[in-house]
Amino acid sequence: MRTDIFARLDREPEPPKIEIPRMSRTRLALFGGTSAFYLAIVVAVLASSWLVIIDWKVMLFRPYQQWPEVHATLDYFVVLGQRGPTAVMVAAWLGWRSWRQHTLRPLLVLGAALLLLNVTVGAVKLGLGRLGPHYATQIGSTEMFAGGDIFPSGHTANAVVTWGILAYLATTPRARRVLSALSAVVALGVGLTTVYLGTHWLSDVLLGWAAGLLILLSLPWCEPLIARAEAVVFAAREKLRARRRRAPSVPVAAGGAWPAAHRQRLGGLAAEGPGEDAAREPVGASGGARTATRTTLAHHSRPHGPPRSERSPVTPAGSRRPPRSRPVTGG
Repeated sequence: MRTDIFARLDREPEPPKIEIPRMSRTRLALFGGTSAFYLAIVVAVLASSWLVIIDWKVMLFRPYQQWPEVHATLDYFVVLGQRGPTAVMVAAWLGWRSWRQHTLRPLLVLGAALLLLNVTVGAVKLGLGRLGPHYATQIGSTEMFAGGDIFPSGHTANAVVTWGILAYLATTPRARRVLSALSAVVALGVGLTTVYLGTHWLSDVLLGWAAGLLILLSLPWCEPLIARAEAVVFAAREKLRARRRRAPSVPVAAGGAWPAAHRQRLGGLAAEGPGEDAAREPVGASGGARTATRTTLAHHSRPHGPPRSERSPVTPAGSRRPPRSRPVTGG
């Protein structure tokens, strides 16, 4: 029985042809518009424009104090934007799809998107160093280059990318529309929830939405690299299978242990009997009472059986010297 992780894939029927998204003109236009929006948000915050004023008004309004009854619910809802739990949930679903569709592309696309997310969003966070609302030091300040790491919002960008991957990998137009709307609602809700909880400025959320959308729009450029990575993985699998086919079919274990099939074969031969011939030597008249018995074993030719040792000669019990007769005395 095959035990490798791809055995289940080979038993499934061949999937329909999967259409891979390409970088169309519409996608290029959306990518350019989102990039311009991204840069506009950064410039507006750095210049202490009207956007920073709105950030402070929302922060001083303290939504979590205005509507405390939904605080507990939104504490759980915001988990949909955390990278660890969401990545595990989406990876489980895409792993099942890879299993059914005989391809590693869904998992590789998710890995590429998360890698782009960590690199791009993480670099901007550390480069701009903005402090969050709970750690603000001066009213009206941009709180930039102060050692923080909240601009753009990682929760928001992760929600856009992680749930948007499901729409990107959809195989039918209807599923793509439904999943796009669902991922947009989740990403919008996660971003606004971080503003309600006071963990992010409103401008952080706006930049997080733009950052996540840029990653989704750029994924078609990564498709050739993803295809090459998949080909490398499957080529390594074929090499491993070839090595297993070239390996000896019945290996002999160390320490003299034989496989079960050979032990059964040897047991059947032993049941037929060894075919022993016992011959006793006659005792000479002058030899007295000395007796010796010798047994000769007839060896059967077995190609795979272990060598059998001959029996040692059987020695009769008692003394080897003949008994002496006692002298008879007359009276």
